[in-house]
Formats: sequence, structure tokens, C-alpha cells
Amino acid sequence: MGKIKDYLKNDIRMEEGLVACIQCGTCTAICPAAEFYNYDPRKIANIVQSQDEDQIEQLLRSDTIWYCGECMSCVTRCPRSNAPGMLIQVLRAASQDLGYFTDSEKGRQQLALKRTVGTWIVEHGYCIYPRKLSYENHPEAGLIWKWEQEHLDEVHERLGSNFDGEGPGVLRKIPQESLDELQRIFDITGATERFRKIEEDSARKAREMGLSDEEYFHKVYTENSGKHGRDPQ
Repeated sequence: MGKIKDYLKNDIRMEEGLVACIQCGTCTAICPAAEFYNYDPRKIANIVQSQDEDQIEQLLRSDTIWYCGECMSCVTRCPRSNAPGMLIQVLRAASQDLGYFTDSEKGRQQLALKRTVGTWIVEHGYCIYPRKLSYENHPEAGLIWKWEQEHLDEVHERLGSNFDGEGPGVLRKIPQESLDELQRIFDITGATERFRKIEEDSARKAREMGLSDEEYFHKVYTENSGKHGRDPQ
């Protein structure tokens, strides 16, 4: 077998997520992502079921697998109990581990997610940590939000949160013991190694594109080709 098929075969989610697709299209009909993006979970299930190595590799190198919102609406409607959303999880993992994610605009955004949500969870215990949010990366939020970012402590004091404070309360400081446990979870499950791989492959892609690390990060964080919307019928 090829390396991609071997990879997929060894992931239990593939066995759980694909029983026997009959190509009825119910998953696509119910899928919110399919309504807005060039995304068809029925076709993805068909490609995976075909075990065509070349077509699966094309998927791993494409934007397509990054459109799914993992709402799992597909599971609730499939007459054969398939889970296309679970197949997407496996394909995304394969794309990251095999280094194919850097070949698509949406795939390259994995670096931005790793350095924001992923890193913030490990370092601060929150998927969104207000002190690390940058107005420069979110100009669409507007000037009021910019002011709020510049006056975070004052805003949170007025709101009554315990922002970065000891003890209980909203946005409290997470104890180091809990953060250490989170880190161990990431280490044991392979997430830490995947983070390292994302950084390594992204650095390689940045060099190929002639960009510095800072330039590459800003590009993947803000770039949108505008070509991801659903094709007119």
C-alpha cells in the first residue's frame, strides 16, 4: 500500500467514520459548509472509499479539507451511519503530518492557528487570550475594539471579571499545575509533535516563498484569495 493509504488505515477514526458510503448525497444536502464553500462531503467520502492514492493526495494538498466546521450534521442524517466529518479529521491530520498542508491557502493557516489558539491553550489555558490579540491582524473589528485592547485591564475591571487574577472568576489566571497537566496531555497525544511539524514545514514553505517568518505568518493570517465561495449553479 502507499504511504497515504497506510496512514489512513492506521487511524481508528477511518474505521468508525466510513462504514459503506452509498453516495446518496444526504451529507452534502445537510452540510452548512457545502452551502457556502466549494465543498462536497459526498465526493470526499467517495474518494476516500476508492483508495485512489493520487486523488487522496490531491485532497490533502487542497483547500477542500479545511472548509468543514466539524458540526457533525452529516452523522445525524447518514442512512449508513457514516461520519464524513470524522474522515475530514483524519485527512487533516494526514495533511499536517505528511507536510501537504502548506500547498493550499487554507492549509497554510494551520500555522496561524497553532501560534494563536494552540499556543494560548498550552501557555494560558484559554483558546482566546485577550492580551495576545492584535488589532493589526484584526482591523475589521473596528476602532472601538482597538481602544478596548489598549485598555484591557480597565475594561475588565469595569466588567467585573478576574482577568489574570488569582482565585475564581472569569478569565482568571490558570494555576501552573493545571497548565503542566495540559502540556502533558499535548505531549502524550502527539499534539506537541504535530505543533513542531507544523512549524518545521511552515518554515520550509516560507523559505520557498522568499519570506521571513514574520512576513509568512502575517500572510497566512490575513490572506484570502476570495476563491473559496461556492460556485454559482
